[in-house]
Amino acid sequence: MDVGLAVPQYGRFAALPSVLRVAREAESMGFAGLWAGDRLLTPLRPKDRYPGGDGRVPEAHRVFLDPFAVLSVAASVTSAVRLGTSALNACWYPPAVLARSLTTIDHLSGGRLDVGLGLGWSSDEYAAAGVPWRDRASRYDATIDALEAIWRDDPVSFEHELWTIVPSHIEPKPARRPPLYLGGFAEPALRRIGRRADGWLTASLPIPMLSAMWRTVRETAERAGRDPGALRMVLRTNPQITDRGEPPLSGTVTQICGYLATAAEAGVHSVIIDLQHTATSDEHLLELAAEFRAHLSAASAAS
Repeated sequence: MDVGLAVPQYGRFAALPSVLRVAREAESMGFAGLWAGDRLLTPLRPKDRYPGGDGRVPEAHRVFLDPFAVLSVAASVTSAVRLGTSALNACWYPPAVLARSLTTIDHLSGGRLDVGLGLGWSSDEYAAAGVPWRDRASRYDATIDALEAIWRDDPVSFEHELWTIVPSHIEPKPARRPPLYLGGFAEPALRRIGRRADGWLTASLPIPMLSAMWRTVRETAERAGRDPGALRMVLRTNPQITDRGEPPLSGTVTQICGYLATAAEAGVHSVIIDLQHTATSDEHLLELAAEFRAHLSAASAAS
């Protein structure tokens, strides 16, 4: 199982020195990827429940750096580690603009980009982005269609009721088509992943639920004539490190790693460890990251 790390981006870690230090040291430690998320605002009276923890938006999310900028900074001080989005709210961006931002990261990093997209959960953020909440699923599919066309075709043209790309050169192209991971837990989202993605971005779910959802993805891929064995499951975990926790959401490093080892047996190929909710400083984050890396490497060697 590959082990990635969430790059400093929010709360007390939303600072250039944190991004630079953690990116450099994570690569030196042997982490496979650095990943950035996508938040736009923290409403005082949210219309929608946050899909994690106690349902409230984490206080740390009040300060949240732009994912494209953060990954570009990380690219500038690394040479081998993958750079991924987990996950961009795809519908907020016109596809041509989204393609340019993503391809720029890929181009500047020498082809190290992994693209993770999602629908998001906050209608307040959609309103701030000027994008209708209604019909977001069809907009999402059209955005993916346009991205694929821009990355593949030269010249490219794309006609849709929302956007028109007249026959044009849109360059540079990615070094290769970036792997495309999609998030989501509802059955339509899982079936979309099976039909058209390279993998599933998931979270720290109970193992039986994780396995059942992954089975839906794989069965859909097979029915679509795709090889389910080629798909990857990427799990993002945001644990609170404590001696009195309840894994997988909280617990000691050893306990969280025990859950992740079981998740690997259930089919998880890559894990993204986000320590920004629990670490108190850059030094603490890196100490925890090293501890996770050592535990998971030992478990992998023993399996």
